[in-house]
Amino acid sequence: MSFSLRDLLLQDVPAVARLELELFPIDAWPLEMFLDEVSQPETRRYLVAEIEGRMVGYAGVMCVATTADIQTIGVLPGFEGQGIGTALLGELLAEARHRGATEVLLEVRADNPRAQKLYTLTGFEHIHTRRKYYRDGVDAWVMRLIL
Repeated sequence: MSFSLRDLLLQDVPAVARLELELFPIDAWPLEMFLDEVSQPETRRYLVAEIEGRMVGYAGVMCVATTADIQTIGVLPGFEGQGIGTALLGELLAEARHRGATEVLLEVRADNPRAQKLYTLTGFEHIHTRRKYYRDGVDAWVMRLIL
């Protein structure tokens, strides 16, 4: 099944917030946070992935000076393993390069080996662990990619 990527539009925010709640129920960003993020295009870019008009994933990056931070990546479980997360990450990394970033940082749950594998295969390295970072007490791996 083929998918497409496009920029997240303001009218997409409620749908993305619903996906966020489904994917990350414990740590979901509130709707207002997505609205705030989308309103800062000078430092941020958000994307959505669609299959036949249905939103199945989203991702965002923040770039400040020479550092980019992957803010979020989410793909619905029924659509994992189709290259959507890889494509979203690739587009965010291209955006970071375009904006002049020399390094990219992200946090990933220590209990999420699928995401860790994606990031490691892309060249990210685990540089630090933030103990009990998530609301349910799970650690976060801080990972970095030098561009």
